[in-house]
Amino acid sequence: MAYSISYLRRFVFVAGAFALGQAAVQAEVKLPSVFGDHMVLQQGQRLPVWGWAEPGESVTVSIAGQSHTTEADKNGAWNLRLKKSLKASKSPVAFTVKGSNTIDFKDVLVGEVWLCSGQSNMEWSVRSSDNADKEIANAKHPLIRHIKIPHRPSDKEERDVTTDGWLVCSPKTVGNFTAVGYFFARHLQGEIGVPIGLLGCNWGGTRIEPWTTPSGFKSVPELKKDYADKPDTFPQKRDNGSINHQSPLALHNGMISPINPYGIRGALWYQGESNNGEGMLYFSKMRALISGWRSVWHNADMPFYFVQLAPYRYGGDPTRLAGIWQAQLTTVQKIHNTGMAVTTDITTLGNIHPPNKQDVGKRLALWALAKDYGKKDIVYSGPLFKSMKVEGGRAILDFDHAEGIKSRDNKPLTHFELLTADGKWFPAGAYVHEGKVIISSKAVRNPISVRFGWDQLATPNLVNGAGLPASPFTAKVGKKL
Repeated sequence: MAYSISYLRRFVFVAGAFALGQAAVQAEVKLPSVFGDHMVLQQGQRLPVWGWAEPGESVTVSIAGQSHTTEADKNGAWNLRLKKSLKASKSPVAFTVKGSNTIDFKDVLVGEVWLCSGQSNMEWSVRSSDNADKEIANAKHPLIRHIKIPHRPSDKEERDVTTDGWLVCSPKTVGNFTAVGYFFARHLQGEIGVPIGLLGCNWGGTRIEPWTTPSGFKSVPELKKDYADKPDTFPQKRDNGSINHQSPLALHNGMISPINPYGIRGALWYQGESNNGEGMLYFSKMRALISGWRSVWHNADMPFYFVQLAPYRYGGDPTRLAGIWQAQLTTVQKIHNTGMAVTTDITTLGNIHPPNKQDVGKRLALWALAKDYGKKDIVYSGPLFKSMKVEGGRAILDFDHAEGIKSRDNKPLTHFELLTADGKWFPAGAYVHEGKVIISSKAVRNPISVRFGWDQLATPNLVNGAGLPASPFTAKVGKKL
């Protein structure tokens, strides 16, 4: 990957700046804790390596046969970038950092690294998922590694954080792995055969705003007034002086910044429950999050795959959740290099944490396999609304990813509604004909709009030939996406 001069200057500046958060004098060479024994390094990228040492100290980094030397600046910060990208390796590669002392990292693999972020459904562990005992007993996958970033809000961009280090997947360790991340990695590793590293950076109950970067807020005009124009306002503090972890920037500062710019392929995201009710405003916030993360990782095309929320008995207006669904659908349709795992069929309506994380992880992996790893022969998405027209009082819908579109249970299609000119919604019958969905209602002669699955408890039965469910949506006559 090529990097601009402006990026390299920023990297040097940041590397110098974060030394201020360290001790004034570093007696020994040190790296942030995201570097450690058993880590997985990202293949195919000229990786950054950074840390601290005595001001003016010469530091040499040697990885997999290449060696580079730099010098710590006046603040004790040093950084460099490998001249050559690394190739995937199932066998440990040498990784040594030498200054006044020598750090010899052990059991370092090279493969694919993914950030796993969001709220509780991403933090949800393997030990709390379906068939946990069996899954844990069978978790003998030493090529899968996981590091958990602890919950930590901050009022400044931190450059390191204390962790328990990288853990090799085994029955003894996997129980506390992010379940979605683990099942994603298991499926991915089985298909591409290289090591998989997971950065577990998640916190239950959190909103999207604290994870978003300053550059992300600046990139979305509709958020500029409330967030980007108030840089000194966030993160907010409580009356007792502690940082409100739900306020903008708090978790970017304390949890994302310490692992950035560690080399990653892309990001997995499972969040939205805490922003339920915001409708299309959530799309603006997703734009900010994605743009911001791509900016700080200096990869405008970084893959970003996320989970559409499952149906759940939230209470109140039964259509509030549908607004988030529409925002999530718009995200995958409007922002490049994104993907969405639909979960309307993976639900326990009385539990906001569906325990079937196996299928969620697999569906995310299908997107990655198709988009990032050249698996062109797989179906990776359920039907996504494309366009609508009206003929003879019937609405005719086209979908993307619709090969073999059908009813999952061979019963009539469910959860379709049509809107009359006077603003009333009526249930509508629907069936598949020549790859299109035909909708009609005796109560609606000239439909204005259609909606599908527009209820927090809806579990529709429209799927494609691969059995992947269609996303809920609403659309007007003639609308195309």
